[in-house]
Amino acid sequence: MNLYEQASDWMRQWHDDPSERLRQIKDEIERTGTYSLTTEELCEGAKVAWRNSNRCIGRLFWQTLHVIDARDADTFEAVYDHLVDHLRFATNGGKIRSTMTVLPNEFKLLNTQLIRYAGYETPDGIIGDPMSVTMTKRAKELGWVGAGTPFDILPLMITDGRDVRLFELPNEAVLEVDIQHEDVDLFDGRTIKWHAVPAIADMELEIGGLRFTSVPFNGWYMETEIGARNLADTDRYDLLPLVGRSLGLDTTKERSLWRDRALVELNIAVLQSFERAGVTIVDHHTAAKQFKRFEKNERDAGRDVTGQWSWLIPPLSPATTHVFHEHYDNQIKTPNLFARSGCPFSGFRQPVKEELKG
Repeated sequence: MNLYEQASDWMRQWHDDPSERLRQIKDEIERTGTYSLTTEELCEGAKVAWRNSNRCIGRLFWQTLHVIDARDADTFEAVYDHLVDHLRFATNGGKIRSTMTVLPNEFKLLNTQLIRYAGYETPDGIIGDPMSVTMTKRAKELGWVGAGTPFDILPLMITDGRDVRLFELPNEAVLEVDIQHEDVDLFDGRTIKWHAVPAIADMELEIGGLRFTSVPFNGWYMETEIGARNLADTDRYDLLPLVGRSLGLDTTKERSLWRDRALVELNIAVLQSFERAGVTIVDHHTAAKQFKRFEKNERDAGRDVTGQWSWLIPPLSPATTHVFHEHYDNQIKTPNLFARSGCPFSGFRQPVKEELKG
């Protein structure tokens, strides 16, 4: 479809009578080669894009998305201010609000998330997050100096296509949660923590044939994102062996299922810690039940439920959820969110191991 046809498709999805608006759009396209969305059209399109995100299990709440129209930001500093404001608004003292900020296409973030821990290569192995090694090197090349701890927050790296500038996030804009199990020291006295807001920064928003290339977006965490992936994966913080030993499990035999038992306790610790800190988080069983309500709502509205099964099932005990036993059509609808590589938006969690991002 050409641009006008794509604009028509979107306008007819939510306007009762879009004829006058479509006349305006057609005239603008003929004059300029493109057209602009109103703030209302942008906000509604962003919500529907979340609803259409096949890899996201948290879509029940698509109508509650807060969309901030920041397309008028025209300097590095203005973009940075909007990003900090996004984190403050989304964090909300721990009562996390799903938020998207739409920035002008002239600026992009090199960061994959607004908050990401650094990863340092050392002779004794990686300190911090192995996923961030390349990004940490880039930040250091640009003059950043981290403290060298396992949980150093990377600066924001903003580019206008010519220049790249670093901006440190203020401490008060980043809420972190100390991860501690209520009954046992899982980490042998080490400090383990995670940030409260999973704000993805490497995706694009498509509405009516228009692409918005800088749209940081957050929901809230599902505990398995942290406890079954970020802290547990062998190519991330790889804490399961430590947790297994702390629990007194036999880690020399796979038949002991020590990994499974350690994984459950690590996820319990994440849930306990976020609850203790008053920070919004959802467990994977509740998330699956919420997704079932979303499925019903969609069918009641006369819409087909689309989804990518391998991303919707949780990485912990998936067979205990209804999602595991369902089949979903992975048809891609627009508006939608896409990773910069062109693949559909990942949602609020990482995929199962055999299907990494993109």
